[in-house]
Amino acid sequence: MAYSLDNRLVIGVSSRALFDLTVENEIFKSRGVEAYCQYQVEHEKELLAPGNGFGLIKALLAINELPGQEGRVEVIIMSHNSPDTSLRVFHSIAHYGLNISRAVLASGASLTPYLQAFGTDLYLSADEEDVQAAINCGIAAGIICDEVLRTYDENLEVSQIRIAFDGDAVLFSDESEQIYQTQGLEAFEENERRLADHPMKAGPFAKFLKTLSDIQKEFPAEKAPIRTALVTARSAPAHERVIRTLRAWNVRIDEAFFLGGITKRDVLKAFGAHIFFDDQALHTKSASEVVPAARVPYRQRNVGEGADP
Repeated sequence: MAYSLDNRLVIGVSSRALFDLTVENEIFKSRGVEAYCQYQVEHEKELLAPGNGFGLIKALLAINELPGQEGRVEVIIMSHNSPDTSLRVFHSIAHYGLNISRAVLASGASLTPYLQAFGTDLYLSADEEDVQAAINCGIAAGIICDEVLRTYDENLEVSQIRIAFDGDAVLFSDESEQIYQTQGLEAFEENERRLADHPMKAGPFAKFLKTLSDIQKEFPAEKAPIRTALVTARSAPAHERVIRTLRAWNVRIDEAFFLGGITKRDVLKAFGAHIFFDDQALHTKSASEVVPAARVPYRQRNVGEGADP
């Protein structure tokens, strides 16, 4: 029987999100693909340092070691590299003990069809075009922030994965946010007060949150391997619609922070997020100073018609 990815959490990750390829990317941009390929082959015995997505990937893979969760998380390398230039990545994967055995090596071709073919639940990449294409196809995806390269502590034990989300244009559609942007705070709050009993439409990460929630439900609340948080600029009275939307979706959010414009940075640091997803570069740049962060390039045309993820 063929190996099935059904009922698994499928994570696609680019080599540049998983490892530090800063030097190699500069060679690619300044000298072209041939120089990049030559450099990778010449240095394929040299190990790559962990990138900003490394900690999250390693922690997610650890779920497979829990009783009854064997094989629950499948991580697939999704790369524009050619097979000939991929050995360095696979050597590094083996060195760090990451249980990653599957890869798409597209030699510069679009990755989107393969993200769909593998039923990808989350895609992390440093390439905005790739991430936008994934979002356009209904796949939760984020551009990993690499302005600040975070040092990974190999001796750090992770007992619980912590994932934080912005609300509007990430978990929810951006319809309400558009009212705020075009008509101001007063109109936004009046809209949310009037529609408090009407669940919001699903945003690009609604389905991913539902998948995480389903995993959480298989454990006692105090022993769940994943803990989630909503970190939003909303505040009362706009909080009620959020709570009622999550209730209508039957999904679990463990912690919620309605900040009303207060910076998200310190809250995310206190929460200990392994990653934070937000649609605004202002927030992800600030957050990336203290936790790994990824920007979600939301676009209105990708909003689903229904309220459920």
